[in-house]
Amino acid sequence: MTSALPPTGTPPLARREARLAWGLLAPTLISVALVVILPLLAIFWISFKPVGLADLRPPRAILSESLRGSGDSLRIEYRLRNSSQTKDITDVAFTDTIPPMITLGDLPEVCALSGAELRCEIGTLTGGYNERLRIAVTITGDEDTAEAAAEDGEPLVTGTSSNILTNGEFTLQNFARIFDGREFWGVLGVTTFYTVFGTLGALLVGLFAALLLNKSFKGQGILRGLYLFPYVAPVIAVAFSWLILFDPFSGSANALLVQMGVTTQAINFFGERPLALIMVTVFEIWRYFPLSFLFILARMQSIDTDMYEAADMDGASPFQQFWYLSMPQLLGILSVLFLLRFIWTFNKFDDIFLLTGGNAGTRTLTVNVYEQAFAVSNIGAGAAVAVVIFCCLLVFSVFFFRFMSQEEGL
Repeated sequence: MTSALPPTGTPPLARREARLAWGLLAPTLISVALVVILPLLAIFWISFKPVGLADLRPPRAILSESLRGSGDSLRIEYRLRNSSQTKDITDVAFTDTIPPMITLGDLPEVCALSGAELRCEIGTLTGGYNERLRIAVTITGDEDTAEAAAEDGEPLVTGTSSNILTNGEFTLQNFARIFDGREFWGVLGVTTFYTVFGTLGALLVGLFAALLLNKSFKGQGILRGLYLFPYVAPVIAVAFSWLILFDPFSGSANALLVQMGVTTQAINFFGERPLALIMVTVFEIWRYFPLSFLFILARMQSIDTDMYEAADMDGASPFQQFWYLSMPQLLGILSVLFLLRFIWTFNKFDDIFLLTGGNAGTRTLTVNVYEQAFAVSNIGAGAAVAVVIFCCLLVFSVFFFRFMSQEEGL
């Protein structure tokens, strides 16, 4: 008796299904690559480049032509300049068509006239180059017509320059500049404090709000809507509302504290260390706890109530019911919310920028990216800070999935 051997290789139908699946997934994969992967690679590329804000446009030779003077001093002036103050442009040359009513005088050594075409071989333009090339001319006919004809056609200028974004020049100075200064570690500490306490605070307040609204009572829908207001309101509106409320000169909070005798003078909530950092963290908690509240409340209302009734009959206290029955059911959604809120808070920029501008000890890594790239005009250093942010979040994600997440399917 012979046993049937299992078929070897992949059946043709399975191969066709695999090709069809990849074909259907291709648009999604390409979209993800274009939207996520390519910008990420570009940030890594720029972080190793000595790129300033002025280097985003490659150097080019700029030429303007004008007819100046009158009578015997009539001349054509070509103003040639280098758009870059530091980068050279090589093999620069320009050509211009001379109108028939204009006769050129003595030409510079770099220029030659062939028929009606004037060509000048300039050579190399150093950084910041700005010179004028003057050629005496004689006009036959109306001077205004000759001037209009001379300025009608634009000269054609050519040259070769190195684009810092695409050439092979790399450097580690961007990262050295970041890590050499003690300022970076202070910024990293502020970011960690803001992210950890902002995330945990939003989860705890959201959990407490969900516990309050988990029972049915009159006006529950209105209260839920009010809970969502901080999250759905425009960030610029609520940020300036907080600034007005806690203003040290005209804010209602300071006036109330002084009248109650809590303090004898106004407090600059967003201008003093470490109070400013605490305030922006509280703002983060207040603004984003509704997201946690929604998810936790939805999960609570999906829990079977039978086990609560059984626990109540066994004499379990409300705290025991919450800790031993509700919390195990909520660990999954709390883990997901912690991961998402940590990443989003770590990347948060607009809240702090609107409240303090990164001053008074509230400068986070994302604010540092903005200041390096635009305030200091060092795009490479800004990209290097962005790479550090990516690496920090990558380490956190690996640690989270490896050691913290116990929920099945995460």
